[in-house]
Amino acid sequence: MLTTRYVTGAPNWIDLGAPDIDGAAAFYGGLFGWHFQPGGPEVGGYGLFQLGGRTAAGGMQTTADQGPPSWTVYFQAPDADATARAAEQARGSVAVQPMDVQDLGRMAILADRAGVTFGLWQPGRNEGLEVVQDHGSLCWVELYTADVPAAAAFYHSVLGLETFGADFAGGTYTTFSPAGQSEDAMFGGVVPLADEPSEEEAYWLPYFEVADTDATAARARELGGTVRLPATDLPSVGRLAKLADPYGARFAVIRSEPRQG
Repeated sequence: MLTTRYVTGAPNWIDLGAPDIDGAAAFYGGLFGWHFQPGGPEVGGYGLFQLGGRTAAGGMQTTADQGPPSWTVYFQAPDADATARAAEQARGSVAVQPMDVQDLGRMAILADRAGVTFGLWQPGRNEGLEVVQDHGSLCWVELYTADVPAAAAFYHSVLGLETFGADFAGGTYTTFSPAGQSEDAMFGGVVPLADEPSEEEAYWLPYFEVADTDATAARARELGGTVRLPATDLPSVGRLAKLADPYGARFAVIRSEPRQG
């Protein structure tokens, strides 16, 4: 599962772009207990969401010409430049060319064949998120796409990701694991858009672990957010809900079932 012992291809960072970062900080602070630590002008005001003193996400204020408010999932790359070239060769694209972020690391923003945006983070002094799986932190990522085989082929060629089919009541769920890892190392999944009526476009959706899905969904609504999919049980997985913050950035929350064995 997702851990902070990051390996090539695993999600190692997420960040939020919002038109009002102070308003977003108030929302996520009220929802997850995050504290926003803004950065200085040398990083364009990019700041860190802290959970109990550990970094749970990044965030910055964005404008309309930078795209709609959204969460971006970043994957670990040992060489961001080489990975960006691989994405282009696999019929993806590079939206933001690889660049150094001080001595913290090197980042890029790419898009897959379907135009789905995702990021690369080549660790420097900053290895990645400091907390995952705890309540209020990232625990899973999910790709919605019209063509699962094409997406699996793209992410395998670019990030080395392996796919596995996990059986569940009603069908099979395709999961992602880092290169050379077993199915036990899965950190995310792929869902056909045709099978998910709550989703209308291809994108990466981050999931955050919570203690009580229903209470979190209700609290999101109180704070000005939207409940896109009410709390729903998935047998042997957990209870999830799909939400959006007051600016429209989409995310999900889940109270995961304890793992067996």
